[in-house]
Amino acid sequence: MSGEVLHIHIAPTAEATPMRVNSVRAEPGRGLEGDRYYARAGTYSEKGGPGREVTLVASEAIEALEAEFGVKLAPGQSRRNITTLGIDLNDFVDREFRVGGVVLRGVRLCDPCDHLEGLVGQANTTSGLENRGGLRCDIVSGGTIRVGDEITPV
Repeated sequence: MSGEVLHIHIAPTAEATPMRVNSVRAEPGRGLEGDRYYARAGTYSEKGGPGREVTLVASEAIEALEAEFGVKLAPGQSRRNITTLGIDLNDFVDREFRVGGVVLRGVRLCDPCDHLEGLVGQANTTSGLENRGGLRCDIVSGGTIRVGDEITPV
């Protein structure tokens, strides 16, 4: 079972448009350098707790959202940091996995909320991503994540 990193996005502040990058430094206890949660400037930064360092979403979930609900999201518009290809992220809840040379721990599913639907401006975004909205993770072992990196269980 393996997948790959298709896209990487970071946003410097809570509601800023995510920017596509080819690589990003992942730091345990902080997040992705340049991202809103790294800077503690994300919408939910004050809540604290685990699972706020990096988020992933499967490209297959984004494609299903369009096919089933007619909601088309551009890469990064899901507000998740890493878009994956070829791997079921739900399998990584409470498990460690490798993204290139970085080790992440899946903390919980990243089910969508009304805040996301409001930013996207498309009805059915929340219901269309239920149970497939992505994965919230902590960084166990840092390093650089790059587009094209392989994703594998530890």
